[in-house]
Amino acid sequence: MSLASLPLFVRLGGRPVILLGEGEPAEAKRRLLDRAGAQVVGEEVPAALAIVAIEDEDAAQAAIARLKARGVLVNAVDRPAACDFTLPAIVERGPVIVAIGTGGVSAGLAAALRQRLETLLPAGLGRLAEGLYAARAGLRARFPDCAERRRAIGAALSPGGALDPLAGGTDVEGWLASADRPAARVEAFVLTSTDPDDLTLRQARALAAADRVYHRADVPPAILDRARADAVRIATDAPFADAGEGQVVDLSMADPA
Repeated sequence: MSLASLPLFVRLGGRPVILLGEGEPAEAKRRLLDRAGAQVVGEEVPAALAIVAIEDEDAAQAAIARLKARGVLVNAVDRPAACDFTLPAIVERGPVIVAIGTGGVSAGLAAALRQRLETLLPAGLGRLAEGLYAARAGLRARFPDCAERRRAIGAALSPGGALDPLAGGTDVEGWLASADRPAARVEAFVLTSTDPDDLTLRQARALAAADRVYHRADVPPAILDRARADAVRIATDAPFADAGEGQVVDLSMADPA
């Protein structure tokens, strides 16, 4: 399954961003750019990004064409087909930023999802992120192997773990002082549906944590996409054998009835 857009977080502090238009849509974008520290400029200034919030259709399309001819990436308010990039709804907890995008097709849906997430994410989430950042040297010393370190952090951040982010856990130093080496684990699943939305919670979590995914040829790409991008995918019809340490998931499809 291909991505319609690749989400990126861009540092705009002190950088020029063109903003064209007047009224509340333009002012809303200006406030967002000001929060990001961008230098809001007019069309005559060289810049890599531009936001067009012009209501008149002909004037907006003319501005979009001029900017794109210069190689500027454009966000066109209320014109998703003309957008090179979109601006997501944002939930912010200190350095933790959750962005919700719909490709520009429904700002209302993105806003509704943001409101739901606002109620789910604890206020201390930023402190947890800062604690993990401060503990980088200690984490490397306790878990020198990168894959093992990632598994240890993943276990601590999992539901019910010592640093479960939705439970408000923030004591990174306390966890690190007593953290055990994560055990290797192999999980095998026989899938009964090709729809990734039919994955059980356990299956989805196992895929998200896997270092390697062994799969039969008939497991669809949409299922495999639920694994981390850097997880190794191994297509094989051979019976699974112990692949050593790490988190391993073995996937096969149930025979059709």
